[in-house]
Amino acid sequence: MKKNLNSTKYLWLLVILLSFTACNEIEDVLADNNIFPAEELPELTSGTANFSNYVAIGASFTAGYTDGAVFIAAQENSFPNILSKEFAKIGGGNFAQPLMNDNTGGLLIGTTPVAAYRLIFNGSGPQRLNDFLTGVGAPTPPITTDASVNLGSSFNNVGVPVAKSFHVTFPGYGSFNPYFGRMASSASATMLGDALSQNPTFFTLSELGGNDVLGFATSGGSGVDQTGNFNPATYGNNDITDPNVFASVFSDVVTALTSTGAKGVVTNVPYITDLPYFTTIPNNALVLDATTAGQLTGFFQAVSGIFLQGALLQGVPLAQAQALAAQYAITFNAGPNRFLIDVPVTQSNPLGFRQMTENELLLLPIDRAALAQGYGTVSLSNEVLQVLGILQAGGTPTPQQAGLVLAAVNGIDDKDALDTDELASIKNATDAYNQTIAAIANSNENIALVDLNVILTELASTGISFDNYTFNANLVTGGAVSLDGIHLTARGYAFMANKFLEAIDNQFGSNFVASGNVANVGDYPTNYSPSLQ
Repeated sequence: MKKNLNSTKYLWLLVILLSFTACNEIEDVLADNNIFPAEELPELTSGTANFSNYVAIGASFTAGYTDGAVFIAAQENSFPNILSKEFAKIGGGNFAQPLMNDNTGGLLIGTTPVAAYRLIFNGSGPQRLNDFLTGVGAPTPPITTDASVNLGSSFNNVGVPVAKSFHVTFPGYGSFNPYFGRMASSASATMLGDALSQNPTFFTLSELGGNDVLGFATSGGSGVDQTGNFNPATYGNNDITDPNVFASVFSDVVTALTSTGAKGVVTNVPYITDLPYFTTIPNNALVLDATTAGQLTGFFQAVSGIFLQGALLQGVPLAQAQALAAQYAITFNAGPNRFLIDVPVTQSNPLGFRQMTENELLLLPIDRAALAQGYGTVSLSNEVLQVLGILQAGGTPTPQQAGLVLAAVNGIDDKDALDTDELASIKNATDAYNQTIAAIANSNENIALVDLNVILTELASTGISFDNYTFNANLVTGGAVSLDGIHLTARGYAFMANKFLEAIDNQFGSNFVASGNVANVGDYPTNYSPSLQ
């Protein structure tokens, strides 16, 4: 009898709960009936920080750059704007941003386009919005943001895409960067000066140093590692900034921002080569069947033999010639194989190509159709096949015919790959920048540090789980990194904002996290629709 009473009791409770499921308020019902009382969260406090006037200074992440562009929706979902909404709950003021005029992502100077339309997901991969709409027969929205129209400088968000560390203090940078030019206070203004003119009580200084290595990386290392050169006026766009130059600028910027008592958060620099721009296309994606693998192996045996004969004719000693020739007798197997890359011609590698090593990277914009047609291996023509036939028959090709075989080797160009030396330059500079950032943050009680490097490493390796979501750094499907393979999605920026709030709590005694005043990361999108107006 007792068992039946208990069953009736639980059935009655189930009926009550089900009557509220349409409103999705089961938790409230349980709490109101003291069955599972709701946890009382503490009242929000600011600790020692003053959020009344928050200013953000930085580069693309700060600007909300996503999907290869800046546009209104992305700016509204920038991590500084997300932070400002939490700060507003504890005395934070208005957070003004230099919003674009539309959601196309494009930018004009007068009538000349200077930035492309944003990327969208077309069902199979990233594609520029205008190309996609043209392909489906839909009208392409016009670009309406003219960078030559100055908006004034009263903005809390001084996030400027492409800006390197030394650009923050460079007078007249707006003449070179249209994103800053449209909001600079004057022709000679600096990013730092315009940020300070807002009299911040709290600031974020994010991803400074990222662009100091990014251009080098995205160009396949075509720039120069300027370590040892202390004059940034001599640097090219794709050069790596000397760590001493970075250290001097970073120290000066933090000193200026904190000189009036403002507190703030800084971030370090992630290993950018963990981003999907560099990891999406594996360097062992040359998948061969047994027949093709054998043919390629035979081809490179011919290359090795031709080189050997040529070296001997030039008087190279036999042992040395054999050692040099051996590196070109590359073998291929059925299944995945690594591509070939072009490298500088040296005495130890006179032909200037080799097979990629395990850790070397291919860049996202590489022509994948070309890879399928021999880019990264061999470009075979009928003339080359005829020469190979001569060799297989035991004949001796003419020097001109031998040259055709050597020229058929089609290694991947430097612009499409990062080799071991280039990767080392990027990592060494990043490590040096981060040592500076950590030293300054750890020695200044007014500074909190967000370790973007650790966060990205975790995203790229195991992924990060939270709130019933799992993030990783995969392109399109990972959720954290946008379609350009470098910058974050709106959801990624919301997650980043929460990491800032954690750091603020730890350093300044606020309680954003404990009081539940954080971004609901799942409310933010990972991709924007092509129809976004």
